[in-house]
Amino acid sequence: MRKLCLAAALFAGSAITTPVLADDHLKIVEGDPLELTIQMNHRAYPIYEESWPVEQQARQWTNVHLVDVTVGANMRTDSENTGNTEALNLMLASGAIPDIVGSSRIRDFVNQYGPEGAFVPLNDLIAEHAPNIAAYYAQRPDIEDAVKAADGQMYYVPYLPDGKYGRAYWIRTDWLDALGLEVPQTVEEYEAVLRAFKTQDPNGNGEADEVPFFARQWPELIRLVTLWDGRAHGSDTYHDFLVEEGKISHGYIGEGYRDGISNLARWYAEGLIDAEVFTRGSSARDFLLSENLGGSTHDWFASTGGYNSLSSEIDGFEFRAMVPPASPSGKRVEEHRRILVKPDGWAIGHTNENVVETIKYFDFWFTEEGRRLANFGVEGTHYNMVDGKPIFTEAFLNAGPVNRSLNQVGAQLQGRGYFQDYNYEIQWTNEFALEGIELYEQGDYLIPDFLGVAFTSDEQQVYDRTWGSIRDYMLERQQSWILGNGDVNADWDAYLAKLDEMGLQELLVVMQSAYDRQYGKN
Repeated sequence: MRKLCLAAALFAGSAITTPVLADDHLKIVEGDPLELTIQMNHRAYPIYEESWPVEQQARQWTNVHLVDVTVGANMRTDSENTGNTEALNLMLASGAIPDIVGSSRIRDFVNQYGPEGAFVPLNDLIAEHAPNIAAYYAQRPDIEDAVKAADGQMYYVPYLPDGKYGRAYWIRTDWLDALGLEVPQTVEEYEAVLRAFKTQDPNGNGEADEVPFFARQWPELIRLVTLWDGRAHGSDTYHDFLVEEGKISHGYIGEGYRDGISNLARWYAEGLIDAEVFTRGSSARDFLLSENLGGSTHDWFASTGGYNSLSSEIDGFEFRAMVPPASPSGKRVEEHRRILVKPDGWAIGHTNENVVETIKYFDFWFTEEGRRLANFGVEGTHYNMVDGKPIFTEAFLNAGPVNRSLNQVGAQLQGRGYFQDYNYEIQWTNEFALEGIELYEQGDYLIPDFLGVAFTSDEQQVYDRTWGSIRDYMLERQQSWILGNGDVNADWDAYLAKLDEMGLQELLVVMQSAYDRQYGKN
């Protein structure tokens, strides 16, 4: 009952009222099916599969058939940038832009080349032919602003995540019990607990092999600067800019960041941080928890809570979420949240001869049936309706990681423009994760995301000329300081001077101008 009550509270904010439509509203064209070509790229699905059950159901309902023409399908992407930019550039260079282009990280691409004529502007098409998308934007004008290019036009329909909470702090509460310790409430107490994990053998094997803090993605280590009133990532994109009271800045130039890096370097030197944090990679959580070595991390609610199943193999194993430890000034901050709009989705190529039908097809995924199909798969195969709600079948839930299974049938695709339904995740979120979400719900820890900006061509030139080298320099110094190669406090003034020399202040002016233009009225 408690799980259902929490789920109901989480769902309350996700409903979007859509227009009431006739029973046959899903069919877009009569007679012969309308074929539209599509390119779709994502690291989880490098091409659009025409055989996906979700695609087959969409074909049946809409009479629109998508035909895959993806180029660059074998190109791989890294963990920090899931958008296959190389494939998009290859497609553009070929001169053959399909009717539909779907990709993660598509926003900057279409906002650059859309005004040049490569993609169809969508404002009027949405207003005239996409009532469900228009209804969404009417209720969320901030998201509509975030999607627009510098010329005020929308060139893609985005993937829109649902829910509030993403990552949390996790700690081995069975280790706390073994050492007679309480859940830490401040950064000082957190440090003391990590030191106890390192020195007092909480796993009881007689060896000093415990890893107090670990992370699957090393930027999650940098996020710990919030424990000293710093900032790291302004959105769920690592190393992103941030906005505070309407002003654009970057976390890596703040005094709190400097203090945080100084303390993280000290923690690393003392062995409180995984010695392989920058190299161990995505296997860190699997390995360190299954081997009874890991003590604390900052990671996703649902997937991390699932590791409590290790209690069947490790006696007493218990990994629970805890609220963010308070900084020296008393602030508790959770920097990561589920972003309101992703830079992912799909667009209409300029050679498309059926733009009205295509925008209607995009709108289909915002209908009740289309949204359910995009989130849960096919009724009767992947889920059943129970008391008016889609509930995954036990067989589907037990088939492996649910996200992977959904991708394999064509659901939960970030290269598709659709509105996610968080209920899909609640169903495979165990009591440990739900307990953690409820814990975070009781506090006020989340901070606003930076939703990104769209540049004019001149602004884009400044960004392209400066940001890549500035970011690389920031990350190089960041890792060097943590690993003990230099002292952030001694180097700080020279570091800021170097960033200014590289054009950071010019870039911030450009970012602010773009931000004011895009979000000024809201």
